[in-house]
Amino acid sequence: MLNRTSRKLRAATVAVLALLVLGGCAQGLGGGAYSRTEARRAMMVQFGTIESVRGVQLEGTKTPIGSVAGAAVGGIAGSGVGGGRGSAVAAVLGAVAGGVAGSALEEGATRTPGVEVTVRLDNGQYLAVVQADGGESFRAGERVRVLRDGGTTRVSR
Repeated sequence: MLNRTSRKLRAATVAVLALLVLGGCAQGLGGGAYSRTEARRAMMVQFGTIESVRGVQLEGTKTPIGSVAGAAVGGIAGSGVGGGRGSAVAAVLGAVAGGVAGSALEEGATRTPGVEVTVRLDNGQYLAVVQADGGESFRAGERVRVLRDGGTTRVSR
């Protein structure tokens, strides 16, 4: 019995560690974060003045890893309930509940604060950019750069 409990505990620990590693892999979406593919690529630069800034929440990641890890933990925990058919039913129910919980846990753990920055460009156009709160505290009236490459837009000083 102790050996079986020990194996379940190890499996649950591995699943939780997988979720933590996943959270650490979340890519930065702030004005100073660049992906590898953006290196050595020309960007159009425009200048403008910040009109407004408001805080927003960037939703977390929704990969299968959270669901799978949660299902594994829930299935293992459920299989220890009852015996025979009851154990199998509890394992299935535990896996389903664990999958839902794991997905919600992953999304919540990787959710990050962001900012919506509205900029009046020097040509008179308005542009709103949502990006992760990368530590830059923008203020209305401040002059900024807007960088665009056709797919990514960011605001920076």
